[in-house]
Amino acid sequence: MILSDKDIREYIEKNKLVIDPIANDTIRENGVDLRIGDELLRFVYNKEPVDINDKSILDKVYSKEKIDNSFVIFPQERVLVKISERIKMPNDLVGMCNIRSTFARLGIAIPPTIVDAGYEGNLTIMMIGGNVPVKISKGTRFLHLVFSTTLSEVQKPYAGNYHQSSGVSGAKI
Repeated sequence: MILSDKDIREYIEKNKLVIDPIANDTIRENGVDLRIGDELLRFVYNKEPVDINDKSILDKVYSKEKIDNSFVIFPQERVLVKISERIKMPNDLVGMCNIRSTFARLGIAIPPTIVDAGYEGNLTIMMIGGNVPVKISKGTRFLHLVFSTTLSEVQKPYAGNYHQSSGVSGAKI
């Protein structure tokens, strides 16, 4: 089942779900809106293939940028963006990320992204540019996170490579 705004507030009040910071417009009808954080990774064009067995190659894949006020996502560009809020998921919720419709109507997309039960940290979300450049300000609500309950608590909560992330994260191999 998908949580309503009432259910989300109850999870937060019981400290089962943490969203920090949380603003008056964060909790929506059936999910929460999350904001653009303060850093991103742009992909660097490189003719050499990425060998996923060579960790040193990852330094050549991205260019990290601080977002002071805003950034531009260019047509068909992919960027990894840090979400402003730190979230802590309980062991009986799964999150499904969707781009807010305003951005979708400008051609911006995100790939299917699941937030696993037990995850904690600042999410990194890939944004895919549409056909026109779009300027986006830091702090803009752009991601809608919908929560679904599991039938029972997971036996093995998320503890993978991106657990406890605090900054924008590229691929970890």
